[in-house]
Amino acid sequence: MAEKIWQPLKRRYCEHARAVVTLDAELVYPAEHLPDQPPRVEAHRCSGAVDCRLFNRGTCVWASTNPDYDPFLEKS
Repeated sequence: MAEKIWQPLKRRYCEHARAVVTLDAELVYPAEHLPDQPPRVEAHRCSGAVDCRLFNRGTCVWASTNPDYDPFLEKS
């Protein structure tokens, strides 16, 4: 049977949430009889998204309120 788990990918300080948040990915690992396949990424979420949605303005793409701002992108 396949197994679904949420795995943290990145940790950052978020200005909007004023806390350290994590970007998590929901990974689906294949059943035991298909061991050679890599896990599939089903979804992404931010640990601070619920708090960010309480603001009256758009915050970021991970809170599903502002598709133009991604705080997890690496700064060059």
